Amino acid sequence: MSRSSKKGPFVDPKLLKKIAGVQAGSKTVIKTWSRSSSISPEMVGYTFGVHNGRDFIEVPISEDMVGHKLGEFASTRKFSRHGGKIQKEIELKAKNT
Repeated sequence: MSRSSKKGPFVDPKLLKKIAGVQAGSKTVIKTWSRSSSISPEMVGYTFGVHNGRDFIEVPISEDMVGHKLGEFASTRKFSRHGGKIQKEIELKAKNT
């Protein structure tokens, strides 16, 4: 369920404060735990370190991401692999070549 249009998108005020202190296009990573913050047009060009519960995933913000949430670009689950006999044979072939 989306947020009420009357309220507008949620952007963490601390996050906006951090953006104001950093120059656009610089290599600094802005660390945040606010995965529920929406990406606003002011954030384009910055790189955010979004916490996924274990470490920070670097997410460079582009114009296509405006309107989405920061948490959408930092997955919280790690895919290891599908198991089985066929998968082991594929891995052995890849290792031998």
